[in-house]
Amino acid sequence: MTIPSAVDVAKAAAQAADSKKAENVQVLKMPEVMVDAEYFVICSAPTHVQIRAVVEAVTEALQDEGVELLRQEGRDGNNWILLDYGAVIVHVFLDEDRHYYDLERLWADAQRVEWNG
Repeated sequence: MTIPSAVDVAKAAAQAADSKKAENVQVLKMPEVMVDAEYFVICSAPTHVQIRAVVEAVTEALQDEGVELLRQEGRDGNNWILLDYGAVIVHVFLDEDRHYYDLERLWADAQRVEWNG
């Protein structure tokens, strides 16, 4: 099995999150100065139950692609769960926490990547 490229992993994660009705799914190509990750996938959900569903969809989709989850920060009941796939980091927020941390503004110089369609 061929391991997909980082951009393909990011797009697959975004599509999996979207399949569980994650809100405002964004894929950001991180600037060169961000050496730890090539892409961020950022999304949110209005409830902890939906956050859990999004996280499960992403982890299952990427596992099916042969992509190993290196680390997960946050568990059930957390308002922000981070999935570390090396070159791709997936952030799943509770809506209000996403607005508070505003990663898109923090990384405003990151390039937006089309992932749907």
